[in-house]
Amino acid sequence: MKRPSYLTKEGAEKLRAELKYLEGPAREALAKRLRAAIQMGDLSENADYSAAKEEQAFMEGRIQELTNVLRDVIIIDENSANSDVVQIGAKVTIQEENEDEETFQVVGPQEANPRAGKISHDSPIGQALIGRKPGESISVQTPGGSIKLKILRIE
Repeated sequence: MKRPSYLTKEGAEKLRAELKYLEGPAREALAKRLRAAIQMGDLSENADYSAAKEEQAFMEGRIQELTNVLRDVIIIDENSANSDVVQIGAKVTIQEENEDEETFQVVGPQEANPRAGKISHDSPIGQALIGRKPGESISVQTPGGSIKLKILRIE
């Protein structure tokens, strides 16, 4: 059984817009490019044809990936987040030892962007935070080593 994809409403809209663009204007433009390259003749030595075919493979792969993600999507209701425990969709303020506090939203891997304040529930920190309460201190094994975090607030 395939795991569902957790996305915010905004994240799902962005992926739907990307899918619509790829299936429409991007696919059409690439088809025109391929037709033009084919009309040039000898395909075995046609660099533009080879590049367009490679781009087509990547684009079709992305279309398939987006279709699969959006088929099994669960929209995170940010307004119904429980502030008693960390769950997907929650905004969590944490503090690493001797560092400033940081606030992250726990999201699905497709939306994760730590620089934008979004961490995946599948990441080491995300996994360690799920189910925890404000005031708890946890140790997290990250690729950069072990870190200690304190959960300050959950919104």
